Amino acid sequence: MAKYITSIIEAIGNTPLLRLDRIAKQLELDGCIFAKLEHLSPSFSKKDRIALGMIEEAERKGLLKQGQPVLEMTSGNTGTGAALVCAAKGYRFICVMSRGNSIERVKMISCFGGEVVLVDQAPNAVKGKVSGEDLELVEIEANRLAKETGAFYLNQFNSPDNALSQETAADEIWTQSGGCIHVFADFLGTGGTFEGYARALKRNNPEIRCYTVEPHGCAYYKDEIIEGASHGIQGGGYAKELVNVNRNLVDGCVTVTHEEAVVMTRSLAEIEGVFAGFSTGANLMGAIKLLRGKEKGKNICIVVNDCGLKYMSTDLY
Repeated sequence: MAKYITSIIEAIGNTPLLRLDRIAKQLELDGCIFAKLEHLSPSFSKKDRIALGMIEEAERKGLLKQGQPVLEMTSGNTGTGAALVCAAKGYRFICVMSRGNSIERVKMISCFGGEVVLVDQAPNAVKGKVSGEDLELVEIEANRLAKETGAFYLNQFNSPDNALSQETAADEIWTQSGGCIHVFADFLGTGGTFEGYARALKRNNPEIRCYTVEPHGCAYYKDEIIEGASHGIQGGGYAKELVNVNRNLVDGCVTVTHEEAVVMTRSLAEIEGVFAGFSTGANLMGAIKLLRGKEKGKNICIVVNDCGLKYMSTDLY
C-alpha cells in the first residue's frame, strides 16, 4: 500500500492518460486521441502544476520569502492552483481577474483563502467573453497591487517557469503512451502549456508535430485577427503575441468556433465520462479536425485543462 502524503501539493502531477476510443469510434476517426486528465489535479486544472512550479522556483531563487504575499492575474485556473498551493504553504494570496470569467472560479479561490480583486471589463465587452483588451485592464491592476502590497507577482504570461512546469506532464505522457504520440494540439491561453509540452515531446521525438488551437476569427498565430473579435472559449484566445510561445515549435494552427467547443465539451462528458471546460472541447475539436485532415491515421495528444464544475453558471452546461 502506498504511504500517505503530508501536503495536498504532493497530489499534484502523475495524472492518467486516457485514450478516447468511444469518441473515435462514434465519429469514425482514422487515428487515436489521447487525453491527459489534468482536471483530476487537486484544484481541478492543469494550472496546479504551473502554480506549484512558479512558487517553488521563486522560493529556490530567494524571490519569495515567508510572510510575503503572492499575487497573480488569471482567468481563474492559475488563481485556484496558486490559492491551493499558498494555503498549503502558508502564504497570503491575492488574485486579480476580469469580471467576465465564470463565478465558480472566483468562489473556489475564496474558499482556499485567497483574496479576489475583480476588474470591470472594457466598454462594450460581453460577460463570459474575455478579450485581450479586458486582459490589459487586469494586468494594469495587477501591477498596481503588486507594488502596493509588496507581493511576489507570479506573472504567468511572462514567466519562463510557466512552460518549464508543464514539461513534467509531457514527459509523463511519453512514458504512459509508450512513446506512440505523433501529434500534439493545444488551445493557447498563456502559451505555457503549448511551449512546455512541445519542448518536452520534441525532445523525445523531434518528428512530433505541434499545433496551436485558437478561436475562429482571432487566431493570432494563423494571422486571422479580426479587429474587435470576441469569443466565448474562456481561458485563452486573447489574439496577442505570447512570450511563452516559441514560433519555431509551431508546426501549424487549427481554428475552432465557440459552438464547436461547446458541442465537443458536452460530447466528451456524455460519451467518455470526462467532465471538462470550454478549452478542452476546443482541444478535442482541433484534434478531430487534424485527424480528418493532414494528420489522418496518427496518434494525437490533447490536455483536459480543467473541470466542468467551474462552468456550471455558463452556457456550456
